[in-house]
Amino acid sequence: MKRLIGAVSAVLMAFAVSPAQAADKVVLMLNWYVYGEHAPFYYGKTKGIYAAEGIDLEIQEGRGSAATTQAVAAKTADFGYVDVPTMMRAAIKGAPVVATGVLLQTSPMSAMGFVDKNIKKPEDIKGKTVAITPADSMTQIWPLFLKKTGLKESDFKTVAGDGQTKLNAVINGQADLLLGYVMDQSMKIKDATGKDVYPIKFADYGINMVSSGIIANTDYVKANADLVRRFMSATTKAVEAAEKEPKASAQSILDANPKGGKIDTLTQGFELTIPLYRTAETKGKRPFQVTDQNMTDSVNLMVEYGGLDAKAKENPKAFYTNDYLPKSGS
Repeated sequence: MKRLIGAVSAVLMAFAVSPAQAADKVVLMLNWYVYGEHAPFYYGKTKGIYAAEGIDLEIQEGRGSAATTQAVAAKTADFGYVDVPTMMRAAIKGAPVVATGVLLQTSPMSAMGFVDKNIKKPEDIKGKTVAITPADSMTQIWPLFLKKTGLKESDFKTVAGDGQTKLNAVINGQADLLLGYVMDQSMKIKDATGKDVYPIKFADYGINMVSSGIIANTDYVKANADLVRRFMSATTKAVEAAEKEPKASAQSILDANPKGGKIDTLTQGFELTIPLYRTAETKGKRPFQVTDQNMTDSVNLMVEYGGLDAKAKENPKAFYTNDYLPKSGS
C-alpha cells in the first residue's frame, strides 16, 4: 500500500511540475512600417488576448502589401495584414492566399492637402498639383474618383514619385495634394510639419470597396483550422478592446517599438481608422464580418479600374472566407 501511495504521489508530482502546454508560435507580417492602423495587434499582444488563445504572437513590419502577400504565399509568415485588393491580384494569378477576415470595409483612400490650402471638395482640386505614385492602389482607383466627381485630368497637374517623394512634394510645396490613406500619409505629414491635413475621401463619393484585412496561405488554413480560428478570435477581441482605448492602444505600439512614431499622431491615426471597420450593412456587427455584396462590389471595381483579371468576377468568394471568425457575442 505504501508503494502504491508513493507511486500515485510521484505521478501527481509529475503533473504538478510539468510545464503548461506551449503556445503556438504565430508570425503576423504587417503591410508596412508600423503606424496607427496597426494598434490593435500590439494592444492584443500587450493585454494577453493572443496568449489567452494559446498564441505566441510575433509582429513583423512589412514593406508593402504585395511583398507581405508574397511572404504569406511562400509560408515565411503565417498571417499577413494587407490591402485585400492587392491580395486579389496575386490570388487570381495563382498565389495560394485567402482573406480570413476583412477589417477595413470602407476605403481609406483620399486626396489630401494642408488645411490652410482650403481644398475640401473635388471642385477645389481644379488648377492644383496632385502628387501620385504610379501603379499603386490609389492611383489605379483615381480615374474612378475623377469620373464620379466630374473632374478631368486636364483640370489639374500631377507630379509622380515613390511614397516618400510624394510626401516630400506636399511638405515642400511642390504639390498641393497627394493621394493617400486618411490614417497614414496624413499623420506622416503632420509628424513632419505639425500642420493638419484635410482629406477628400473617395468613399464619400460613391467609391465603396474594401481595404485592409488578414490573409493566410490556403494550405496553412486547411492544415491549421483550429489555430486560424483562435487567431481570428483573438484578433477580433483585440480590435474590440482597442476601439475602446485608442490612446492605450497607440501606446502599445511605442512600448514595443519606441521609434514607431509619436503618441498623438499614432492615436489620431488609429481613431481615423476605426470608422472604416464597418459599413452601413455591418454596423453593430463584430469586426471582420464583411458582407458578400461588399466583396462582390469591390471585385467588380477592381476589374474595371484596378487591373484585376476579369475572371475574378466569376467567383468573388474565392478571395475570402468568414468561416473562421468568432460567432456574434462569443
